[in-house]
Amino acid sequence: MSRIGKKAISVPKGVTVTVNGQTVTAKGPKGELEFVVNELCTVALENDEITVKPVDNSKPARSLWGMSRTRISNMFDGVANEFTKTLELVGVGYRAQMKGTALSLALGYSHDIDYPAPEGVKLAAPKPTEIIVSGIDKQKVGQAAAEIRAFRPPEPYKGKGVKYANEFIFRKEGKKK
Repeated sequence: MSRIGKKAISVPKGVTVTVNGQTVTAKGPKGELEFVVNELCTVALENDEITVKPVDNSKPARSLWGMSRTRISNMFDGVANEFTKTLELVGVGYRAQMKGTALSLALGYSHDIDYPAPEGVKLAAPKPTEIIVSGIDKQKVGQAAAEIRAFRPPEPYKGKGVKYANEFIFRKEGKKK
């Protein structure tokens, strides 16, 4: 039994929710999102709470139960207040700046990397060594942050690279004579 799936999702204030068959639509002050729940789960809206239940007790239905509930909960959080991920650039000469809606990164390569903002994601570089990725869709924000980090992941010896703001980099000791 899914412990997460059992919990009902309460609709936050300022968010309007409509359930039409397997489609759940959430509209809030930040925008509008839609999620289509798999046929192996049922969705019900009653008393400003959404409940997700599996159709039967099969393994695939139980696997999708908690995931569907979490995706709907993340939709509500996203349209009520945005998701943000902060990235830090560590290294001499590593910098980020905005060129229109695209992000230009100097990461020690022979060329600058231009990363266009995906649809539904806002990029900002308030400082040359800081990047803020924000948006209402948690999956898109996380994917954009992971793609930016993948251009130069942090290395374990000096810690240089693009890292998440709260990420701990396990450091290794260098060579000894």
